[in-house]
Amino acid sequence: MTSLKTTRLVSLDAFRGFTITAMILVNTPGSWSHLYAPLSHADWHGCTPTDLIFPFFLFIIGVSIWFSSKKFDNQLTGPIIKKITKRAIFIFLIGLLINAFPFYNIEIEKFRILGVLQRIAIAFWLGAILCLFFKKHKKLLFVSGVILLAYWAILFFFGGNRPYSLASNIVRALDIKIFGAAHLWGGKGIPFDPEGLLSSLPAVVSIIFGFMTGQMIEQTKQSALLPRMVLIGVLCILIGWFWGGFFPINKSLWTSSYVVYTTGFALLFLSIFIWLIDIKKIKGWAAPFFVFGTNALFAYILSMIWVKVLFTITWANELGTSTNAYEWLYQSIMVPIAGNLNGSLLFAIVHVIIFWAILLELYRRKIFIKV
Repeated sequence: MTSLKTTRLVSLDAFRGFTITAMILVNTPGSWSHLYAPLSHADWHGCTPTDLIFPFFLFIIGVSIWFSSKKFDNQLTGPIIKKITKRAIFIFLIGLLINAFPFYNIEIEKFRILGVLQRIAIAFWLGAILCLFFKKHKKLLFVSGVILLAYWAILFFFGGNRPYSLASNIVRALDIKIFGAAHLWGGKGIPFDPEGLLSSLPAVVSIIFGFMTGQMIEQTKQSALLPRMVLIGVLCILIGWFWGGFFPINKSLWTSSYVVYTTGFALLFLSIFIWLIDIKKIKGWAAPFFVFGTNALFAYILSMIWVKVLFTITWANELGTSTNAYEWLYQSIMVPIAGNLNGSLLFAIVHVIIFWAILLELYRRKIFIKV
């Protein structure tokens, strides 16, 4: 049997759409106080299904870089570097604009600089350049190993007595030094950004592993591809889990063990998508994911802006306290229908459906918004 030699892997669009669907689902609960455990991030160390979503997306970017760069023979040239840089800056700026939205109430002294799109921009820029510069599988594996081991050493030797704790890790210390504490996310009670600058370095490896997977998909005979992907995926999970005993699996720090562990699951998920869609040609079940997958980053950006719009619309309720449209939709519509916990999930599902309907119209009109 031949290899899957194609400039566009159809299953990859579906996997991307699945990942964005999951991202919107976990980002828009009716209440953060009422979540099913799998739909919540690990508080610190550990990995829930929700913690797989972001590394999946970076892994998918890496696979996409391999296939999209084939048209210029995977060469790193001046014009290509310029193109990569322009796109990375564009994504980073969109992230800043989302942080600033709705613009009229910006507190510059407390403005958050980093974020999800900023992490994507940084990892994409450095990851794409490294992938196209080194290209060869063995060289990329060596570079990845150096980055992951170096990151482990940096955190261990420069993190004090508790190098992997929330308060004393070097990622937080470096971000405070560069940006200032007031410009970091404060969701964990102290200034700490889960999309920190230093922790973006191992995130680059999530992209490199995706690029290497793209190589493997094209260059491996179809009969051997899935067994190889599954075997490597299981090995990555086991290696990541074992390494986690020394360097804890942690999304907020994007630890090296977390990179290897989540890459294993990404390989297993992608192998399922390839088997069903590209090999067995069973595509109907994935139709909603194709819709999300072809406008993935746009869907994420749209969802983030919409949530901010809902929080911006405020008024005084019957008790005289302030409420907003987000809270009102959850409390007044979802909770009466399904209760607190299931109402929170219903809120997220309804939003997934709304965004799918919007993207479906774009899909039908063949409008693909590249971010």
